[in-house]
Amino acid sequence: MRPDSARAAREAARTEAEAGDIAHVPRPREQMRLLGHAQAEAAFAGALAAGRLHHAWLIGGPQGIGKATLAYRVARRLVADPRTLPSPEGLDLPEDHPAARQVAALSHPNLVALRRVQAPGAKTLPTRISVDAAREALALFGATAGGEGGWRVCIVDSAEDLNANSANALLKMIEEPPPRAIFLIVSHAPGRLLPTIRSRCRALALRPLAEAQVRAVIEGFPPPFPPVDATAMARAVSLCEGSVVRAVALLDPATAAVEAEVSALLAGLPEPDWQRVLKLAETLAGRDAEPLLATALDGLQRHVAAEIDRRQGEGPARLLPLVEAAERIAASAREAAIYNLDRRPLVLSAFQVLAQAGRGEI
Repeated sequence: MRPDSARAAREAARTEAEAGDIAHVPRPREQMRLLGHAQAEAAFAGALAAGRLHHAWLIGGPQGIGKATLAYRVARRLVADPRTLPSPEGLDLPEDHPAARQVAALSHPNLVALRRVQAPGAKTLPTRISVDAAREALALFGATAGGEGGWRVCIVDSAEDLNANSANALLKMIEEPPPRAIFLIVSHAPGRLLPTIRSRCRALALRPLAEAQVRAVIEGFPPPFPPVDATAMARAVSLCEGSVVRAVALLDPATAAVEAEVSALLAGLPEPDWQRVLKLAETLAGRDAEPLLATALDGLQRHVAAEIDRRQGEGPARLLPLVEAAERIAASAREAAIYNLDRRPLVLSAFQVLAQAGRGEI
């Protein structure tokens, strides 16, 4: 497929907004290469070659390191007609292979992706994957597999987006899986999933990418992804903690400004400039400010983690306030997302909790 044809196919597939969409960045199912996870790829390829492919895989690790890209690479290999494979080993397929085109468009009859998608006419994405959406997707496994490969594949991206009912619907399916069914479950925090789901999956833990790998991924994005200034790239890859998603966000001037402001306010703890905190809260409360809010919350949690590492010799009693502060901030953020609450109190309370922890008041 020529580059212009591939680009047209990608744009044609973007008929609905999805969770995780980033402007001008190919979605995981549109990306043909994967860097930094050769061991995980080898685990899949080896299990497939040996005829011992487990029916459910839990692909865990930080957000933005390639978990979903790996899942779609596996899916392409499983749904492809075996007679057309370039090699019986490995997961690579040519970009112009029919399975590659169908997976990129989510049009293959043996593949379903369980994810948050903006409904026609809706103004926002749903905050969770509903049980109705889960049941509709899992109906694939009640039908006869089509095509020559015979595998039916469900990709869950991500497990954190399931609500209690949809998680139970998935659990029921993986407890009694139909023949030649594969579930690829992407999770940013596997420890928070239902233990009954975790126990039925083969776990793969993916590590953050090296800085050079993050840089290579970004430099490989096709147009219309814009050229990146060398200084901005160096800063982004040094701060992204191995996440391509975070590095791309840091290339945006607005995100970089929020990152810098959060860092400056954290440096003033336990008594930051509360007028600046209030101004930041107003900035992050806007309708289109969710990515900036995520950047700010990430910065707060990284600060806590760094403080815990720095003060490890002080003993558990001195570190407990920091742990509790992180948990309270995370709980407040989840509650604000689920119930669509005003983000200003979330930001203010997060800095207040950290200030209290710094003064030993928690």
